[in-house]
Order: sequence, then structure tokens, then C-alpha cells
Amino acid sequence: MATATLLDLNGKRDMDKAKALESALAQIERQFGKGSIMKLGANSPAMDIESTSTGSLGLDIALGIGGLPKGRIIEIYGPESSGKTTLTLHVVAEEQKKGGVCAFVDAEHALDPQYAKKLGVNLDELLISQPDTGEQALEIVDTLVRSGAVSLVVIDSVAALVPKSEIEGDMGDMQMGSQARLMSQAMRKLTASIGRSNCMVVFINQIRMKIGVMFGSPETTTGGNALKFYASVRLDIRRIGSIKDRDEVVGSSTRVKVVKNKVAPPFKQVEFDIMYGEGISKTGELIDIGVKAGVVEKSGSWYSYGDERIGQGRENAKLFLKQNPAVAMEIEDKIRAANGLDFHMAEGGPDAAGDDLVDM
Repeated sequence: MATATLLDLNGKRDMDKAKALESALAQIERQFGKGSIMKLGANSPAMDIESTSTGSLGLDIALGIGGLPKGRIIEIYGPESSGKTTLTLHVVAEEQKKGGVCAFVDAEHALDPQYAKKLGVNLDELLISQPDTGEQALEIVDTLVRSGAVSLVVIDSVAALVPKSEIEGDMGDMQMGSQARLMSQAMRKLTASIGRSNCMVVFINQIRMKIGVMFGSPETTTGGNALKFYASVRLDIRRIGSIKDRDEVVGSSTRVKVVKNKVAPPFKQVEFDIMYGEGISKTGELIDIGVKAGVVEKSGSWYSYGDERIGQGRENAKLFLKQNPAVAMEIEDKIRAANGLDFHMAEGGPDAAGDDLVDM
């Protein structure tokens, strides 16, 4: 009898808690609007993270979700001439292909429109701003993000976001921590509106050296620590070698390490070629990743796909894929399928669907 009474009391208490929770949720929604609080279940729109390709198949795989996440802050940093802007322009081109509106805040005043065009950027649809101060740049970013109409904003670079106080001061004036304070305030203001508008904000950053470091890496990025905390993905991009055609340097070998990733396992790294005037070499990636995945076979110096030899030596195999885009697409589909990414089914297969996108 006592046990039954205890069970009734517990049941009544649970019902009271459920009613109290329901009342609290209703009050929050009345006060702050519908969707201000919800259960993070299967039906929640927050579960699916939309992504935009980086233009590099290997990097898309390393990022775990097929590209850079939308509605998040991204940081891309590295030494000079390592390919930071090139990688970012590829992301802009990929977002434009999906019909998104992109903005480029050129704080360095160094964007080359012709190079951007070669990488596939539609200059007619690209919004560009060359602000005078860091405050002006970040205010422009905030306005664009809050509009909800822009899907990608690039800031090139954090180091060039000079506070107004520094510009109005004299050369040699000490401005301790002014840029870090500016970035910290910007992160606090931007982060909520970025999530609501599903706009990706990419910050390009430079590397500086810390003085007097005895152990560990002396490298650090500009703009303080706020960006490191607020960024969902941080990419470290480095030039690791030159690509030569006889005596002429025609490109550079590049390594990208995923230093931080909040949407998939981090610390993966990938290598690819950046060809001058062309950007990331997609055919080179297909050969290298295809061999690792077992899609492309390598026997000595010969590369073959299926029963067909596609070239002797890596450069000849790259040339074959460039001249045969259907074969390149087929190889890319198989690599994407093997890594659980979306892919276009190659025509002529048993379930050929032309350009229909298959969701893995």
C-alpha cells in the first residue's frame, strides 16, 4: 500500500515537472519568438549542417562534411604566398555555382580580379568592399550578415583590420591590444547573427612570431585569441615545394592541416597542387586520392583506370583526365561515394541519373 502511494506521488511530481517545463517553454517562445528554444532531436533543423566545397576534393574529405560548414566562422591562416586567398576564392566560386551571394571585404587592397576570374569567380555577381578602417570593415560584415541575403563573406585579412585609433595616431604610437579588443567585440556581435542567417564568414589571417619562445612553436596569428575560440574550423595552409616544367616553376605543392574542427574529427591533413593562373589542380587530386582509394591503379610509372591506361607518369595522367572530363567525373564519383560524400552519378552506369545529385 505504501509502495503504491509512493509511486503515485512520484508520478504526480513528474507530471508537475512536465507541466512546469511546458509553461516555461511557452513563456520563452512568447517573449523571444518561435524557435528561440527547441528540442535537439531528429526533426530539428539544426541537425543538418549545410556545407560549401573548398574546390579541393581532398580537403572536402578531410573536413568530414564535404566542405566548409555554413552558418559558422572559419579561419584560414598561413605564411605569405601559401595559397590562402586562392583557396578562399575557390570557396567563393563554389558558393556562386550554388546560387549564393558572396561578398569580399578586401582590407589588404590586394585582390586581383583577373586571377579571381580564372579560378571561376563570377565578378559581375561578387560584392566587394575596400574599407578604410577595421571598424568600418567589421560594420560592413555585420550589416551583410544581418541582411540574411548573403551566404558567404570573406575578410582578407585580419592583420589588415587596422583600428581607427591607430590610423588617426602617429607612426610609432603604441596601441597595445587595440586590434585584439576590436576582434573580440566583433566576434561577440557577429556570432549569433551568423548562426541565424546561415551565412559563412571566412577570416584570412597571417602568421607572426612570438619573442623569447624556448619550447614549442613560436608562431601565432594576429588579432588576439577571440577568433581562435569562435572559429568552428581553422585551416593551416603551407607551401611545401615547387612544381617545375623543365626549369620553369609552374605551381606549388601545398599542405593544408585542419587544426580545429567542431563539426567533424580534426587534425586531418591533405596535400594538393596549386598551379599558377589555374588554382587548385583537380586532376592531380583525382590521381593521388584515386590511387589511395584503389579507384586508379598504379603499376610502375603507369596509371590505369579500369581496363584503360590513362598515362605514363603523373603529369600525363593529369593531362588525360583534363582531356576526358567524363572519366574524371566517374573517378570523382567513386572517390566521393567511398568517403560518404554527395556525388553526381556518372552517365552510362546501371543507375545513371545524369546530373542528379545523390545524397549519401
